[in-house]
Amino acid sequence: MGGFLKHLCEQLSPGIFSRLAALYPLLARAGLILLGTLAVWIISKRVLKIIRKRTQKYEFIRSHEQVFDLIHKAVLYALIFVCGISLVNLFKIPILKNVFFAGLIILLAIPVNEFTLLLLKYLEGNFTKKTKSKIDDIAFDLLNKFSGIIIFGVAILFALDVLGINVVPLVAGAGIAGIAVGFAAKDTLSNLIAGILLIIDRPFEIGDRIEVWTSPKGSSTWGDVIDIGLRATKIRTTDNIVIIIPNNEIMKRDIINYTTISTDIRLRIPVGVSYDTDIERAKSVILNVANTADGVLKDPPPRVVVKQFGESSVDLEARVWINDARRRMDVTSYMTDRIKEAFDKEGIEIPYPKRDITIIHKAKPAEVGAEKAEL
Repeated sequence: MGGFLKHLCEQLSPGIFSRLAALYPLLARAGLILLGTLAVWIISKRVLKIIRKRTQKYEFIRSHEQVFDLIHKAVLYALIFVCGISLVNLFKIPILKNVFFAGLIILLAIPVNEFTLLLLKYLEGNFTKKTKSKIDDIAFDLLNKFSGIIIFGVAILFALDVLGINVVPLVAGAGIAGIAVGFAAKDTLSNLIAGILLIIDRPFEIGDRIEVWTSPKGSSTWGDVIDIGLRATKIRTTDNIVIIIPNNEIMKRDIINYTTISTDIRLRIPVGVSYDTDIERAKSVILNVANTADGVLKDPPPRVVVKQFGESSVDLEARVWINDARRRMDVTSYMTDRIKEAFDKEGIEIPYPKRDITIIHKAKPAEVGAEKAEL
């Protein structure tokens, strides 16, 4: 039966066995290469496992265990490289060689990207703590976000070049497509550029309290910055409403930051008194209230000034410094309530607009004629 099948195969393809016989040594060598690579990989894994176990006593190793993962991948890729080169040289197929190198370039981009992220994390943790400038924080943030895109983009270009594909037309086409996309997404790009400028310039930080221009009608008009993104900034108002404002809109407006330099701010509280009031006595009452208010600083001391002469009142203004900008409304409300109570006790009038109406009665023409006739 076996002889019959052999005879049939020789009739269908006369040279198949001779060609298989010629390929047998190559296939045998290829099998040995693959087995040798597998054996080296198993041995290297065991060696690295032993080294990792014995170095756990070092603090640096315990806090940077990702290093061993990178070493594992580096050994794996090195074995793949050696094995692939050996097989390519064994079979001597040019196109297979080009495909192998192209794939290897893209494959190597993975550990390069992971190593870059690990290095950036290490540098960020040790370098940014020693500087007060925010520029290094911004640089590391941008590098972490865009390093992978750059590394894989360069790897793909090199891989295409190895395959013999001319990348110049592709780059030119990508440039034209980028211009078209730029026009189509100009608002998004505008927000992106504004976000980068916000990160660089830092007119406010996360946690700062700033004024909000687009809050819903009747709600709080200021809040705390909770996130600064490349496209938009998130602000949580004192009503616990999160408002997401495009960065482009923020860059167009004046940014009012209450806490960028210090949490101390000065409040101006208007108080009106009647023209009959003893101004010095009214000032003294207001200062007494200010000195009892929680959060009002003693230095600089509170002051009361005459702002202007109004239509129906002398307009005073209490100027006090508080130690927490976030308590602005609380202190204002407290002082307003207590001033009203103190004025009532002292008999100081808080005036309101008044109008005197005089009614002049004019006689009708018929009545005037009758009066003359009687005379």
